[in-house]
Amino acid sequence: MWEAGLAADPIMVESALMHRLATVPERRSACGRRHPLMVILTLTACATLVVGGDSVAAIRQWAARTSQAVLARLGAYRDPFTGRFTVPSERTFRRVLAGLDGDALDAAISGYVADVMRWAAPVPQIPDIPGPIEREQRRRTRRQIAHRAPDGLLPGAALDGKASRGARTAGDGRIFLVGTISHEHGVVLGQCQVADKRGEGPAARTLLSRLDVAGMVLTLDALHTTKATARLITEQLGGHYVLILKGNQPLARAAARALLSGPDAE
Repeated sequence: MWEAGLAADPIMVESALMHRLATVPERRSACGRRHPLMVILTLTACATLVVGGDSVAAIRQWAARTSQAVLARLGAYRDPFTGRFTVPSERTFRRVLAGLDGDALDAAISGYVADVMRWAAPVPQIPDIPGPIEREQRRRTRRQIAHRAPDGLLPGAALDGKASRGARTAGDGRIFLVGTISHEHGVVLGQCQVADKRGEGPAARTLLSRLDVAGMVLTLDALHTTKATARLITEQLGGHYVLILKGNQPLARAAARALLSGPDAE
């Protein structure tokens, strides 16, 4: 499974990832169940996080090439007639993934990403794929050359809400997600779904409460410029913020202008 190339011992990487995925609850009935949830989630995570598969069909195709040795180590289902370890069908992948606890899965994946960023888990090595360099890769390369980060710069993360394109709720409504993304690495540290655009503020505070952002600088747009969010970041989470004040917040803007022009301006 890890022939795609990882920077560390495959068993160590599997253990770190599987330790997080083990927290996702099983929702299927035990009757007729063949493939363990851990196997399905681990194969899915590897096919998406490491290889870049972006569909259920791609996940199944990549999983089908997994070696027997790796499947045995994962605890995959063994066919009693052939004696070979098997992977779930595309239909099984689709059904199981559609019925998962989305928040639990996101917490598990985000926790693994945080472990990697803190060097508590080995770093997955994403293989080079032939083709043109993506726009964000070009931008990052230019930033590293023209705007090299100074020593001692605190780690930063951006928090924002977006509509999920092509996704719909059971009532055929749009799906909004609020997420936190690392400035340096461009990886998602956590995300959660909100009822609609108006619920983004409370959802953002709920998300931040789940994350370890101590010592980090969080950048947020004007929608999140509230006392509740600012106090949560500084007083409870031990982080810092960069917030935007607009004209639709006249009292807060006037107070900031008075502070910046008074004797404590520095």
